[in-house]
Amino acid sequence: MSANSARSSLDDSSLLAEVEEDGHEEEAATGERENRWWKKVLDLEEAKNQVLYSLPMILTNVSYYMIPMVTVMFAGHLGDLELAGSNLANSWATVTGYAFMISKSAALYMRYLIPGLFAYGVLQNILRFLQTQSVVVPLVFCSVLPLIAHVGVAYVLVHWTPLGFKGAALAVSISLWIAVLFLAGYMLLAKKFHKTWNGFSAESLGHVFTNLKLALPSAAMVCVNTEAIAYMITYGLSAAASTRVSNELGASNPDRAMHAMAVTLKLSLCLALIVVLALGFGHNIWASLFSDSSTVIEYFASLTPFLLISIVFDSIQGSDAYCAGVARGCGWQHLAVYANLGTFYCIGMPIAILLGFKLKLYAKGLWLGLICGLCCQTSTLLLLTLRSKWIQMELSENTSNENHVIV
Repeated sequence: MSANSARSSLDDSSLLAEVEEDGHEEEAATGERENRWWKKVLDLEEAKNQVLYSLPMILTNVSYYMIPMVTVMFAGHLGDLELAGSNLANSWATVTGYAFMISKSAALYMRYLIPGLFAYGVLQNILRFLQTQSVVVPLVFCSVLPLIAHVGVAYVLVHWTPLGFKGAALAVSISLWIAVLFLAGYMLLAKKFHKTWNGFSAESLGHVFTNLKLALPSAAMVCVNTEAIAYMITYGLSAAASTRVSNELGASNPDRAMHAMAVTLKLSLCLALIVVLALGFGHNIWASLFSDSSTVIEYFASLTPFLLISIVFDSIQGSDAYCAGVARGCGWQHLAVYANLGTFYCIGMPIAILLGFKLKLYAKGLWLGLICGLCCQTSTLLLLTLRSKWIQMELSENTSNENHVIV
């Protein structure tokens, strides 16, 4: 009996071990299938790398963008005229014509922004110098600290001095120079930059025209893209996209470049969804930060749906995240110029004029026209990106640092 019992116990133990082993194998297989499923939807490793690279750039760009925005908030609480004047001065919309008093306020505001223009030019050069060396975390500190200082400077100049409205603009110029001093001080004190920049030299002048071949199309790509509704958060993803694509093409990995491009698109759409939900449910809170006027808050609420549509399209194309980031990484700036110029000025602008002035839809009509142009621009750049055949060209001084692309 004891032998039979022992044999039975042994059989039961073996059976239990087999069942447990089968269970572990089944769990492992299920986990593997889940991992494969997630990888088909989104490559988490690539997404993590892009997010880790873009997050500091997002914080940096948002911080610098918030400097003039905080000033507009202070100006807006002085009155509706001050809100309109400061917004107009911060845009390129003066060519379209506005009421005389608003234009006068904008002109006054812009005079005190002039010192900040020089600071902004220096600031952008330092930012690009550091970004090309993947130095992004220090940029966050050098942008957040001036933003914190700007809140105090703006409050003092607007409320504690006779400058008032003029003090709001002057605060922007002061804060931009503070940001330049932070970045310049870091660049000069950090020893790792001594080998990459030894100061100004006559040799650098010989590369000016080479640099302009990419700089001018890049500037034109932004200048002809005047929808003025882009949000700065996705610019960090744009930097990640252009960096990843250019690096992979430079390493003769066009397939990995296309994979990085696909991950950027998915991240851009996820980010757009988050912003759309936040703005859709909290638009009244956002409007109240700029003005106490119920009329302004109600009118902003009526325009919010147009803003949400614009954000979705703008997250795909790129003055921000996806297509423009890929375009910069591949050296397609000249193609983006043609796309922006044709879609906005040949399609979007005529539709905006027709709806806004002829059909009397005014601001909503103008925005609908811009959305039509943005939709066409997004479709054009997305089609260009997806249908292009990329070839890698050695990135060296002998090839003028340009990528050749077969379209």
